[in-house]
Amino acid sequence: MKIQFIDLRAQQKRLKNDIDLGIQNVLNHGKYIMGPEVKDFEKNLANFGNAKHALGCANGTDALLLALLAWNIGPGDAVFCPSFTYCATAEVVANVGATPIFIDINRGTYNIDPESLKKAIKEVKDTNTLTPRAIIAVDLFGQCADYPSLYAIAKANGLKLMSDSAQGFGTTMNGHHPLNWADIATTSFFPAKPLGCYGDGGAVLTNNDKLASTIDSLRVHGKGSDKYDNVRVGVNSRLDTIQAAILLPKLAIFSEEIKARNVVAKRYIDSLEGIGLRVPKVAEGVISTWAQFTIEVPNPEIFSDKLKKAGIPTARYYPKPIHHQSAYNHYPIAGGYLKNTEECIKHIISLPMHPYLDKETQDMIIEETKKSLA
Repeated sequence: MKIQFIDLRAQQKRLKNDIDLGIQNVLNHGKYIMGPEVKDFEKNLANFGNAKHALGCANGTDALLLALLAWNIGPGDAVFCPSFTYCATAEVVANVGATPIFIDINRGTYNIDPESLKKAIKEVKDTNTLTPRAIIAVDLFGQCADYPSLYAIAKANGLKLMSDSAQGFGTTMNGHHPLNWADIATTSFFPAKPLGCYGDGGAVLTNNDKLASTIDSLRVHGKGSDKYDNVRVGVNSRLDTIQAAILLPKLAIFSEEIKARNVVAKRYIDSLEGIGLRVPKVAEGVISTWAQFTIEVPNPEIFSDKLKKAGIPTARYYPKPIHHQSAYNHYPIAGGYLKNTEECIKHIISLPMHPYLDKETQDMIIEETKKSLA
């Protein structure tokens, strides 16, 4: 039996009839762009995320970009984001001509550290060369950031707050989704995400009517009353109808899958805590979607090789933070050094994680993990 890092086939087998029927319905009606399934999915997604509006788009990166465009963020503006994440978070900031300011993380949750953020905001204000405009908090590995603290910082400094929930859509804190605090939440439906389609897709969620209307315009070239009356410069970023049809049955079982992921995560933590590695910490009151189960070991390369020989796949997110990458290494970093980021990248590695990971297989992974530390 081959162990899957993320088992997409198990879910596809479970939902095959519903997915096949949904795709066939799209083929039958032929409305491939912004068809009825898109509207149905947007409505269901908004209900799930406790949002007034959900707007599908082509991918998770475009979702971030649409938010920045809606806020008119551009040259001379500073946007604060973590460096320990995928490059898309900073990429969209640079693409609109603004300056990403890289922030350190909390070592336990791997999410943006409020104290590092405060330091960075003060530094930008003191230099007086950029205008602080927004914070992008990433819900890394499926766990929501410290939104109450981030919201207070944003309000105190007149900043917009965005939740980059590409990995964490569905995460909650004390029963509240990130949008309870954030002005905008974005997500990705890349196939490997907890809620993924069979191609590219993304969405923007907000409770602001005006913002939703602007983003709806921006995602269709900046349309006005119709597509030949463009009132702003926009982009071409819509969720395909076939992908929406695939996502509808996936969203219907998403709550159940989040619960299953938490069962898997608890088994890992209960078995691996205190044996010479660092297990992830979930903040009080938080339910994670566990996009990845990331641990820290003394030597991830040796550890990975040992598990590979035992037939167990691993992955490393992210051994090279954004501020180390050549396209971004000239941008400012909070305090000149991101201590927690620099430490964790030496040790991070992720174990197989998905809602269909059975106990027998997981027990074998746990046993081989223990052996690999010996």
